[in-house]
Amino acid sequence: FFLATRGLHFSVEFTGGTLIEVSYAQAADTQKIRDALAGAGYTDTQVVNFGSSRDVLIRMPLKPGQDSAALGASVMGALEQDTAGVELKRVEFVGPQVGKELAENGAIALLLVVFGIIVYLALRFEWRFAVSAIIANLHDVVIILGFFAFFQWEFSLPVLAAVLAVLGYSVNESVVVFDRVRENFRKMRKATVPQIIDNAITSTISRTIITHGSTQLAVLSMLIFGGEVLHYFALALTIGILFGIYSSVLVASPLVMWLGVSREQFVKPQKPKEEAVV
Repeated sequence: FFLATRGLHFSVEFTGGTLIEVSYAQAADTQKIRDALAGAGYTDTQVVNFGSSRDVLIRMPLKPGQDSAALGASVMGALEQDTAGVELKRVEFVGPQVGKELAENGAIALLLVVFGIIVYLALRFEWRFAVSAIIANLHDVVIILGFFAFFQWEFSLPVLAAVLAVLGYSVNESVVVFDRVRENFRKMRKATVPQIIDNAITSTISRTIITHGSTQLAVLSMLIFGGEVLHYFALALTIGILFGIYSSVLVASPLVMWLGVSREQFVKPQKPKEEAVV
């Protein structure tokens, strides 16, 4: 709902803007640079190290009627007041057409990942498993995008990379459950389909908790200690893994049953033995 009504707050890579590269005599403090720019009225900026700890790349959003040269001079004035020894290396303007191409390429990358997952699961298991896994994984993606739309967090290229990573991570858990379902069809000959799926979820739930928990700890450490550069990347991963815990198990598996998975799709029925003729 929020994704449709409020939309995403795209970063400079997608919308276009101005790139300013500066160099310091010593290692640059990116947080101090952000504070200096915010004090000068430039609040919606991205400040990252570029190449080395002394080089800094500043991304500023596109504003109508803004001159790149004047903007560069204004930014340099704000930085020189805060820290001495700063040198302007380049000022570049990124047009909205470049951002549009990046958005299109990102959408193509997402579609290719989805197509690859469908083909892989259809070949390894059966088409019902592929459809169920994709619906469950896209559910995670929609939730991530919904959070970013609701809170108007900045959607950048690292966040897109996190979304693709969540797709690959969540499908791994679905594969584990699906593999156990296929195995149960061969072992539990008298069990019904709900019993087989329930047994598969129960037998893999401990692994799910351990793997997701350990991964979530690593991502949370990145979120807490990674700084401004990795903040939204780690935040998207945190949301995706958190909701992937139940979607890969409690969404994908019921969908498989709803689509009509059966024992005959994995186990060939045994032919009755012909009696000997005397």
